[in-house]
Order: sequence, then C-alpha cells, then structure tokens
Amino acid sequence: RVALTALYGQSGAPDARSQRIALIGLRGAGKSTLGKMLADDLDVPFVELNQEIERVAGCSLAEIHNLLGASAYRRYERRALEETIQLYPDAVIATPGGVVSDPANYNLLLGHCTTVWLKASPEEHMNRVLAQGDMRPMSGNREAMDDLKRILAERAAFYGKADLAFETGHKPLA
Repeated sequence: RVALTALYGQSGAPDARSQRIALIGLRGAGKSTLGKMLADDLDVPFVELNQEIERVAGCSLAEIHNLLGASAYRRYERRALEETIQLYPDAVIATPGGVVSDPANYNLLLGHCTTVWLKASPEEHMNRVLAQGDMRPMSGNREAMDDLKRILAERAAFYGKADLAFETGHKPLA
C-alpha cells in the first residue's frame, strides 16, 4: 500500500485524469484490497466497478453473463463506467479484469483515469482467488492454470497501456 501510494505520487500528472485512479489487472491482483487502502490514504471514494455494474443492470454479474450474455455485460460495464466517471471526479476505481477486452470501454477508462496495472504471477492470482473462497477457477477444470496463463498473455499488451504498473506479488499489503 505504501509503495503504491508513493508510486502514484511520483506520476505527477497534473490533468483531471490524475484525480481518478483506476486499478486494472486479473482477478486476484489486489485491486479491491489495495484500492480500498489507497482510497483511504488519499481520502477519496473507493468504487468497486463490479458493484456498479450490478446496480445499473439490476441483477448479479452471474445473471448478466448467464441470462443476457457478454455483449449485455459490456453495455452495462460501459454505463457503470460512464456514471462513475461523471459522479466521481476523484476516486480509486477497482475495475473488472476483462475491462481491457472491450476497446471502447478501455479507451474510456484510459482517457479519464490514471491507470495502474496490478501484476502478479498466474500462481498468485489463482491462490488469491481460491483463498477468497471462489472455487470457480478450479471447479471441474484441470486446465484452469493453463487458461489463466493464456488469458494473462492475451491481455498483457492491453494491461501494458496503463500509466503505471505495480507488481503485487510477494509484497505486504500495508
């Protein structure tokens, strides 16, 4: 947390984007945990974009995906992101891991926020998600780690467009 706060402080970006920090990366990178701490340190609101997507959609993320599909999810993601940008001139935003998969949504994020890619090894991502009690990555899927590595490799170039990158692996949270 201290290292991330110091890293952000070094960016020195004077524009409006610098008042809004968006944390990007795969599930288990530390976006929610570090995001809350960073928002407290900076005395700004913390926004969990997944919660905003559910609010805008009026149903859970699982229901959006299962009943309405990926296209509907991306539409709700865009609406939630637009509202968040409009309502919060300064905030720390934890984004869904796949926000980089939609060029329009990701460009909106890049254009209105200082973006920070939180990075960790695939093993750390998986272990953190499992430690949170989410068994979906492994449930009935022996290739889960291979899938995770593939997703990370496919998204790395997009995550790499972030203003800053921060390695969260093997680091204390405080």
